[in-house]
Amino acid sequence: MSAVTCDLPRPAQSRAWPCWPRLSDETLILLTSLWFVVVANGPLWGEMTRLQVPLSLQVAMAVAILALHALFLGAFAWGQVTKPLLCALLIVTALVNDSMHKFGVVYDVDMARSVLLTDPDEVHEMLATLFTARLFWLGIVPAVLVLATRRTKRHWRRTLRNRVLFITGMAGLSLAALAPVSQGVFALMRSDPELRYRITPGNIIVSTTRALQQDEAVLRGPPQMIAADARRGVDSIEHLPRVVVLVVGETVRADHWGLNGYARQTTPELAKRGDIINYSDVTACGTSTAVSLPCMFSLFGRENYDRNAIISHQSLLQLLTRLGVNVLWRDNQAGCKGACDGIPFQTMPVQDAPGLCAEGRCLDETLLQGLAEHINATSGDQLIVLHQLGNHGPNYFERYPAAFKRFQPTCDSPELERCSRDEIINAYDNAVLYTDSVLARLLALLASDHRHATAMLYVSDHGESLGEYGVYLHGAPWSIAPAAQLKVPMLVWLSPPMMADMDVDQTCLRANANAPRSHDDLFHTLLGLFDVTTQSYRADHDLLAACRAAPQ
Repeated sequence: MSAVTCDLPRPAQSRAWPCWPRLSDETLILLTSLWFVVVANGPLWGEMTRLQVPLSLQVAMAVAILALHALFLGAFAWGQVTKPLLCALLIVTALVNDSMHKFGVVYDVDMARSVLLTDPDEVHEMLATLFTARLFWLGIVPAVLVLATRRTKRHWRRTLRNRVLFITGMAGLSLAALAPVSQGVFALMRSDPELRYRITPGNIIVSTTRALQQDEAVLRGPPQMIAADARRGVDSIEHLPRVVVLVVGETVRADHWGLNGYARQTTPELAKRGDIINYSDVTACGTSTAVSLPCMFSLFGRENYDRNAIISHQSLLQLLTRLGVNVLWRDNQAGCKGACDGIPFQTMPVQDAPGLCAEGRCLDETLLQGLAEHINATSGDQLIVLHQLGNHGPNYFERYPAAFKRFQPTCDSPELERCSRDEIINAYDNAVLYTDSVLARLLALLASDHRHATAMLYVSDHGESLGEYGVYLHGAPWSIAPAAQLKVPMLVWLSPPMMADMDVDQTCLRANANAPRSHDDLFHTLLGLFDVTTQSYRADHDLLAACRAAPQ
């Protein structure tokens, strides 16, 4: 650091900061990196303490993390770019640190992809939770100090020489710190692979870059065809047109689903019906919408999970469209994450739902508006996907009308740390109650349709943590995700004409409803509902196949 100077301004000069140190860019980068290590990595050091990592190993990793961050910034922060880059990284780091601290999330590639795919309405909701004391002290204050610091000016040759020496020195420091403890570091990372995603802001930089690179590398050209041999077996002359409504829930966990035996009856309307097949042991394909939606509509699924293959091939919706099924996606959330590309798409409009929408968000019953009219106006077989807002957090209290505020007191703030766990659960369960009501209304609509053979499937995209082990929301890496985020509710309803057309034994379905199931079953069940014949079809993943008189 160069000597502190005190250049008093002339009267015409700036009124602020009359005496402030001049720092070289390298010194500023090093101080910022030190701030990241010491102040902004609380979740990392907390986890390492919990794992009882030796202090010597923690110190070595701290030095290496400091050096590696300084090396990276030294490579990209030059001249006039330095301060804006450091300020932006300080604020983003504070935001991620706050999320990791409040919700216990891990910022890996899937989490980065979820952030990148977040829609404006979700951003608007999250803004309410961003402006916290942690953001102020960890992000805004150091960013202001960086902006206030005066830069040391040098000739470009000296600047280049110093920067090369700085980068070389940081590379050497990182190696010197890690070399003596390399075996311990490798063993630690093998025992807890997700620990690296707690290193901030390295996790932000690496995960976001990988997410962008992976999707850009794959999304070139049209999607590859799947099931090229697929054919329809339904004779429209002998059968009523089939209408299947698939409701994709949001963030509903299986153990808070009344039909699964939850202590609270959160599904009273569905429980009154005797014609629903409820599946009690269902595993989601992912812990976030960005992972689950493409996966659950993919031939590859979780069993053969490969994100590149999933997004580079046609989805189930595109396959059925190719086979002549009229497919429609109605959305009350953040889109289909690529699963419905090229498919007719409707976003629930605010202006057409007075009393049901506020601040860009609509209650899920808007998904039912005009649905019967659309079904009757469309000829042939239909698959309609209703994508719910459901239990999207942390604003659980905004997901249901006042009439469904049955469990009280509720957490009426998106800042979950201000609420007790009971208040959070009450608000969450009220949102499940509302989903129960929406599904019951949809079933009544479909049951009254005598012009079609109708069916409904409901499945949530993933679950939700509600404070267990200090974790909230969702998006945990699959390898360490709790059951609360992976286990989801799923049910099937078939109208009498649909059951007759498919020759399905409901008693048999009910007897098999407790067997382990997963999102992978959705693809093949829908193929079966539309009598699609293909070598890609797997009867063991079709919820109905074993109970049909003549299964495919």
